[in-house]
Amino acid sequence: MTSTIILVLIISFIASLVRSTFGFGESLVAVPLFILFLPVEIAVPLSVMLSIVIALVVVIQDYKQIHFSSAKWLIFYAIFGIPIGIALLIYGNEILIKVALGTLIILYALYSLFSKKVKALKEDNKFWLFVCGFLSGILGGAYGLNGPPLVIYGNLRQWSAKHFRATLQAYFLPASFITVIGYYIKGLINIEVNTYFVISLITAIPAIFLGRYLNHQLKDGSFFKYVYVGLIIIGIILIASILNL
Repeated sequence: MTSTIILVLIISFIASLVRSTFGFGESLVAVPLFILFLPVEIAVPLSVMLSIVIALVVVIQDYKQIHFSSAKWLIFYAIFGIPIGIALLIYGNEILIKVALGTLIILYALYSLFSKKVKALKEDNKFWLFVCGFLSGILGGAYGLNGPPLVIYGNLRQWSAKHFRATLQAYFLPASFITVIGYYIKGLINIEVNTYFVISLITAIPAIFLGRYLNHQLKDGSFFKYVYVGLIIIGIILIASILNL
């Protein structure tokens, strides 16, 4: 039990630092690592509950940097995907979904890193808002992994590091809250999940403030390169955790 608590504290710090620095990614870190010693039914709700706290603090810190119109539509379309994601969590093939997800994350990150012609949007596009919002809802409901589709949209819109971080939190706050309500309805949040959540806050809170400082040090030109490298690493971890490599 003691070793489990220590691991929860360490992972919560790293995951919260990543999320606060880059605007997303705590679930991409937390979920694959949590499931190494916790059941997926505990790891995913724990990660999503942590997401709510991080998003709330960041929104309060940097609300002036938020693109509210983009966040609004991403949230709206995500609502339709969240129930599908929760159904996948309960009834889906865990191994197949995680391997497919890890592979897609790696392929997209590699494409974005090395492609010379990456599509860019000068203004919000309803089609891409729908695709990215809906997919983020599905992945968020299933495994708390809302991030990759949001990264795609942020990249398309060429947001700065500060705007990217803040706008995604305006999405994560209500989307994660809706997901947690779904988990409560399905009985996925229990005393054990709540206990680990309270413990995780010990290291998560200071990590959020440290991440804000690091985010403000990033140059916009190199920001997404760091994001894509991180996606590749997490995609590999996600696949390795399932295949026991």
